[in-house]
Amino acid sequence: MNDRPPEETVPEYAILGCGSVGHVVATRLHEQGEDIVIFDKDASRVEALRDQDMNAVERDITDPEIPQLIAGTPVALILTSFVDDNKTALRNLKEDNPDQYVIVRATDPVSHDELEEEGADEVINPPQVIAESALRALEAGEMENRVERLLNVIESSDSLVVVIYRSFEPDEIASAHALMSVAEELGVDTEVVYCGSQMHQRNVAFANLLDLNIGTEEGIEEFDTVAVIGGADVFDEAGFDAEIVIDHNPTEGGVEAEYTDIRSNVGSTSTILTKYLQEADVDVPPTVHTALLHGIRSETSYFRRNTTPADLTAAAYLFPFADKDLLEQLESPSMSGEEFGVLSEAIRSREVIGSHLVSNVGFLNSPDALTWSAETLLDLEGVTTTVVFGVSEDTIHVAGRSKDARVNLSDVLEEAFGDEADTVGHSDEARASVPLGIFRTVNEEDDDREVLLELVDETVKTKLLDAMNVEDED
Repeated sequence: MNDRPPEETVPEYAILGCGSVGHVVATRLHEQGEDIVIFDKDASRVEALRDQDMNAVERDITDPEIPQLIAGTPVALILTSFVDDNKTALRNLKEDNPDQYVIVRATDPVSHDELEEEGADEVINPPQVIAESALRALEAGEMENRVERLLNVIESSDSLVVVIYRSFEPDEIASAHALMSVAEELGVDTEVVYCGSQMHQRNVAFANLLDLNIGTEEGIEEFDTVAVIGGADVFDEAGFDAEIVIDHNPTEGGVEAEYTDIRSNVGSTSTILTKYLQEADVDVPPTVHTALLHGIRSETSYFRRNTTPADLTAAAYLFPFADKDLLEQLESPSMSGEEFGVLSEAIRSREVIGSHLVSNVGFLNSPDALTWSAETLLDLEGVTTTVVFGVSEDTIHVAGRSKDARVNLSDVLEEAFGDEADTVGHSDEARASVPLGIFRTVNEEDDDREVLLELVDETVKTKLLDAMNVEDED
C-alpha cells in the first residue's frame, strides 16, 4: 500500500481528517482542479476517496511524520471532530513547518480559543458557520418578501409620486431616482417632488445630471400612491399620508403606511434601494447604479461614518455598473466664484473659541456656499468644529462640520434654533434654515441691512455657543 503522497508534485492543500466536513472541502477543491493530499486513519474511507480519484493516505493525523510529508504544502486543513487530535496535529505542523498556513476545526467557543492559542492561523467552528449560513438565508428570504410586497404596492397604483422629504441630499435623490426608475419599468406613471427647505443648487445640479425633474409638493394628493424617501423620524409632521416609506434613519414612534422599510442597521437609504435592485427582476437606466453608488459614498462620508458591511457590499455590487466619468463629475464638482467669495468672507469674519469656529458671512445668494466654507475651515489648525451662517432673502442659513466625537451637530442646531428651524444632517455635518422672524421688519435700506446683520450675528452666535456649551471670552 502506498502511504505517501507522490513525491514528484507538492500538493497545494493537505487535508488532515476527512469526515463529513473534510469530505465536503476535499470534494470542492478536487472539483476545482486543485492539487490536494488527504490523510485519514479510516482504511475504508481512504479507499473510497481513491475511488473518486483523490490522493488519499492512510495515516493517523497525529503521526509526527506527517509534517515532513507535506513540508512544501502552503496550506493545511485539520478538520476532524476530535479537538485533542486536532491540537496534536497542529503542534506537530507548527513545530516542523512554522510558515505553513494552518486552518483548524473547533467544536465550540472554548476549543476555538484554545486552538488559536496553539498557533492556528484560522479556526472554524461548523455550528457557527451553519448558523451564519442560516441567517444569510433568512435575510435573503426576508429581502425577497420585502421586494415582492413593495412591487405589489407599486403595480397596483395608477400613478406614483416619490417624495423626497426634508433632506435633499445625494442619498435621498439617488434613492428617489432608483424607486422612480423601478416604478416606470413596471408601467406606472411616476414623478419625483421635494418637500422641504433645503433644496440647494449643488444637489439640484446632481439631479439634473441624472435627468431627474424635481417638482414641488403641490398636488401630492392628485397621485394614487405616495412614496416617501427620508424623514421617517419627523414624518408625523408632514401633513399628508403615504403608502410607502423608506429610510435608513431610526424613528421612535414608527410610521403608519402600507409598506415601510426603515433600517437603522445600514448607513444609507441608497443601500436599501440597491438591495431592491439586486432582488427585483427589472431593468433600470445606467445612471441609477452611478447615483446609488454616489449616494452611499456621500451619506457614509466615503465609508467613514456609520458604515456597515451592507453598505460595502452594496457599493461593491454597484461599482462595475457605474459610469466612472459621471461619478468623477459628481464627486469632484468645481467651486463657483460665489463660493470662493463666501469662503473668503468666512475666513475674514471667523471667530475661534477654543476648538470651535463660528463665522457670519453676511448676505449671500446661494446657501450652498456655506457648506463648502464650513468644510474648508475645518482644516484650520486646532479647529474641530465649524459653523458658518448667512442671510438669504427671509431666511438665516446655517451649515456646520465637526470632527469632534463629543459634538453632535444635528442636535446642536436643533437645540439652538428649536422647532422654528428646518434642520437636517448628522452628528458630523448638519444644516439649518431659520426664518428671520421679527427681523423681517427691517427695511432694505443699507443702514437697516447693517442693523439686521448685527442683530442676526449676535443672536445666532449666542444661540450656537450656548448649544455647544462654549463660553465666549468676550
